[in-house]
Amino acid sequence: MKSAINQIIFILLTCSILLSCTEDNDGSGTLNVRMTDAPYPTDQIAEANITVTKIEIRQSGGNGEEKFTTILDSEVSANLLDLTNGVTANIASVEVPVGSYDLVRVYISEASVVLNDDAETTFNLKIPSGAQSGIKVFINPDIEVVGGLSAELLLDVDVSQSFVPLGSPLAINGFNFKPVIKASNVSFAGRVIGTVTTIVDEMATPISGAQVSIFAADTLNTTSFTNAEGKFEVPGLIAGLYDITVEAEGFTPETETDIEVVVANATTANFELTQE
Repeated sequence: MKSAINQIIFILLTCSILLSCTEDNDGSGTLNVRMTDAPYPTDQIAEANITVTKIEIRQSGGNGEEKFTTILDSEVSANLLDLTNGVTANIASVEVPVGSYDLVRVYISEASVVLNDDAETTFNLKIPSGAQSGIKVFINPDIEVVGGLSAELLLDVDVSQSFVPLGSPLAINGFNFKPVIKASNVSFAGRVIGTVTTIVDEMATPISGAQVSIFAADTLNTTSFTNAEGKFEVPGLIAGLYDITVEAEGFTPETETDIEVVVANATTANFELTQE
């Protein structure tokens, strides 16, 4: 496994969008927007900040502005490192029409990284024009808002690709910001939780900062990292079979195959690594 500094990976800016639909006369439901993130793998970064100015959701088949419903229309800023392992922040609550939705458009105005050094070195990142004009994220499968029921949509910003470090591993001099976002319909999804440990003096000892990589059909789906207690949680995985690889510096990687994720359930996958 590469050293932690070589793995400048911010995983999972996650907007967990809860569509709670009620029986009413105007055919609308309540949309609560939440934000979360997964653990950051190294203590060299103090903050990973992002500002979202607007989020829109499109009814299925819509090609024009009239098909979009604005679900967030004010600035919301968050340090993604404060929102880890299932912690979420509620950022909006709106009414949306009943129907099927197939696309979300996310507008980002600011992003910055603060290093964990004495000077608290801050990098204000250039926002690409595509992020300013709205990043289109297709929802697969479509999410259905039905009166009296609820559904949940998870927006996952893969920060390993979105925040690209510049300079050498021992002397970071900036970051490129290239937001990469995917969406999963939580009505068809579950989550994986687990603990990564090693044996020290015949006792199980947690490993902090271990990289947990989730693969679907040999394709990397997402990545997370263990916290100080060696625990990890990966939400928003579409039901099915996954392979999970766990790596930590100084340890032999371990892989478990065909781990089944079940809708609306938590699948437990624990790992015990051996020191190299």
